[in-house]
Amino acid sequence: MMEKIDIKKKLANLYAPGTKTVQTVTVPKMNFIMIDGTGNPNNRAYQQAVEALYTLSYTLKFTIKKESGVEYSVMPLEGLWWAQDMSDFQKGNKDNWQWTAMIMQPEYVTEKLFRSAVDKVKADKNPPALSEARFEAFDEGLCAQIMYIGPYAEEGPIISRIHEFIADSRYQLRGKHHEIYLGDPRRSKPEKLKTILRQPMG
Repeated sequence: MMEKIDIKKKLANLYAPGTKTVQTVTVPKMNFIMIDGTGNPNNRAYQQAVEALYTLSYTLKFTIKKESGVEYSVMPLEGLWWAQDMSDFQKGNKDNWQWTAMIMQPEYVTEKLFRSAVDKVKADKNPPALSEARFEAFDEGLCAQIMYIGPYAEEGPIISRIHEFIADSRYQLRGKHHEIYLGDPRRSKPEKLKTILRQPMG
């Protein structure tokens, strides 16, 4: 009998925040497939990273469904963003941005399964960024987050709101700016894109 798992529903406090107020959340350690890069997210390197992440994630999903009888939806694309000079990040100098593109993997995925998926994808499609992918635990801890609806280029005021909330709560910014993309820019109008904006604090 097929077991269907709705991971986003189980983790609604992490993946379904409200749009009106900034909230605090403690993010547990979770496993991700990650790829690091530098530069404008509209460039080829970022697009190739996303392609490799989704190809691996769907390969794992179908492998687990076949071998374990567990069916789940692939989780959304996420990104960590920063710059060596943070003024470049704040001013939108995208060519100097650094990023980690990543997709969370459920508990059924192990390092061994990940390695097997890499071999399978390499033999099949072998996307350019495949060799850069890694399987890694990420422990984010205490964060502030909110759901933002609108174009990516207009996130600035909401990010500032999160930072003000953290300061008002007598915490400091920690770690990297984190975005979780619940919308598909290829299918949705920019003003309807849903993005979770998250900032670790401590």
